Amino acid sequence: MNRTPDPGPGQRAASAGPTPLDAAAFPAALPPAERLRLASGQRLTTPGGQGELVWHRWGTRRAGQPPVVLLHGGSGSWTHWVKNIAPLLDAGRQVLAADLPGFGDSAPPTQGSDADAMVEPLANGLRQLQPGEAVDLVGFSLGGLTAALLLAEHPALARRLVLVGAPAMGVVPGRQFELRAWRHLPSPAAQAEVHRHNLAVLMLHDPGLIDGLALQLHIANVQRDRLPRRRLAHTDILARRLPQVACPVHAIYGVHDAIYRQHIHALEGAFARSAPDFRGLQLIEGAGHWVQFEAPAAFDAALRRALGD
Repeated sequence: MNRTPDPGPGQRAASAGPTPLDAAAFPAALPPAERLRLASGQRLTTPGGQGELVWHRWGTRRAGQPPVVLLHGGSGSWTHWVKNIAPLLDAGRQVLAADLPGFGDSAPPTQGSDADAMVEPLANGLRQLQPGEAVDLVGFSLGGLTAALLLAEHPALARRLVLVGAPAMGVVPGRQFELRAWRHLPSPAAQAEVHRHNLAVLMLHDPGLIDGLALQLHIANVQRDRLPRRRLAHTDILARRLPQVACPVHAIYGVHDAIYRQHIHALEGAFARSAPDFRGLQLIEGAGHWVQFEAPAAFDAALRRALGD
């Protein structure tokens, strides 16, 4: 497992106090009321990798309820959770969402370019922001894989783990989708067409959701992806590491998740064999891989059940 070196002067300066979020930076397709709600949060940084690791925090602590920590998927940022933060706040939870190393506003990890290289920066950041406290950890896709690797190495950091659309469970015989390249295309319009295609192939089951907010979020996120050669998601590493995760493990997936397709119903048995304290798989009808965006009400209800709220 990669280790994060002692921070240099630039990294020490990155550990500044919280600053307000800027509503003007949010996608224009986001309804104004939601923009204002999200703008009530704070931006925090911790040392990590080649610079700073960026976190976003909303709400205040309630006695007996640790923060819910959200880790986004590959080629994403905290905005993968843009529809789910307010419901968590309404349920009385404080929310802490990271930009994973190499994505969003966070610097790349020092060594490596995959989920395993993110473990130490995240562990150090959580210890700094939540000293001595176990959080509720929720990870989507690559973020779920990263969360499991994190807890296999640092079990005291979380009291429960919720995996959302996580890959690398070893139940799929081969890759179930192919994405198109876009960076070489000469115009934003041509690139946007590829982004629509890729959203339909991997992220969303309903093509009617691809225009507007989904497309704006996706384009802004993939343009900031600095870790293009990730491979662990196409292995069985999650299934191999879950035996070292001692806390309760829950899983939430869209029934049409493009990573698994017809193999989706093999997941529950795979989780039961791998996770010592597996608490169950909830499948969301009508949703694909980006289940928390495509079916937010059903997902939020499933997440409340997993969190015990």
